[in-house]
Amino acid sequence: MEESERHLRPQLFIPKNEEERGVAYWHVDGRYLHQHQDNLFGVPDTVGASGRGQVSQTSRESRELTNLGQRLSHMDELGVDIQMLYPSFFVHIMTNKDDIDLATCRSYNRWLAEIWKQSENRLRWAVVPPLLTMDKALEELHFGKENGACGVYMRTTERDRLLTDPYFYPIYEEASKLDMPITVHDGEGNLAMRDLFSRGSGLFKFKMTMAACFHDLLDQRLPDKFPDLRWGFMESSASWVPWVINDLDNRLAKTGGHVSPDIMKENRLYVECLTRDDLPYVLKFSGEDNLVLGSDYGHADTSAEIDAIRKLQQDSVIPSHVVDKILSDNPQALYGI
Repeated sequence: MEESERHLRPQLFIPKNEEERGVAYWHVDGRYLHQHQDNLFGVPDTVGASGRGQVSQTSRESRELTNLGQRLSHMDELGVDIQMLYPSFFVHIMTNKDDIDLATCRSYNRWLAEIWKQSENRLRWAVVPPLLTMDKALEELHFGKENGACGVYMRTTERDRLLTDPYFYPIYEEASKLDMPITVHDGEGNLAMRDLFSRGSGLFKFKMTMAACFHDLLDQRLPDKFPDLRWGFMESSASWVPWVINDLDNRLAKTGGHVSPDIMKENRLYVECLTRDDLPYVLKFSGEDNLVLGSDYGHADTSAEIDAIRKLQQDSVIPSHVVDKILSDNPQALYGI
């Protein structure tokens, strides 16, 4: 952070009795955010995380990007040419204060810009706009575009607004001009919702809100307002796509309408799938050109598949040409790379 903003820096707390388990807390604006070590310092490669017996299968240096050579070498081993980086810290809203929001977003964006410069253009990233100060948010989009960002990070809700709110139209207009997609990541963008669902499972606050966001964009025809803008829906699987499109079709049927078989392609919507999704069924609704694949590299949650590429290539029940689209053609189209 800049010297004038250092007093706004998030503080990290690691309780002594939790140190071995890798539990830590971010403290921002009077709030504490629980972090497992897989999101912060990394889980030991042979230890499961979150009680699910999953492992991160990545080293701490690679996860935290403190050793870029190691990260790039691991990408080579995994058959990955380019990785798209999304933040863990910003998955959870921490403040409604514009000065803290601006300082943390700007600091993150400058860090990722330096990572990109040292990565031989292989580590691309999504710029995080400080949405409480729109003029600064637009400046950050330009900074990101000039420094390797190829997406604009947003959550399914942003404070007290849905993504269909006209407040965000300047972001969408500028992203269109810069040829940058809006990449909607699962997360908690509303403090009240975060407090309400903090003790529940992640199904509603992550998966259901993503499905609802996708539905709202189509229901309110937001893509029509920004005909050159692409949209990505990341890290929530694609299993909900048939349900949402069926629901839209049922609603349109009441007024004599119907959903186009190419609704996602026509509206430039891309959804990140998992190899565990029922892909033959999902593809009937998404089409071949609008699914991408993610690994959630470095994490050990329900979206983590470190060997996702191998699984899709070797174990998939979908045609090889569709696999190639999901792994290469579609992400290139989404991110404009």
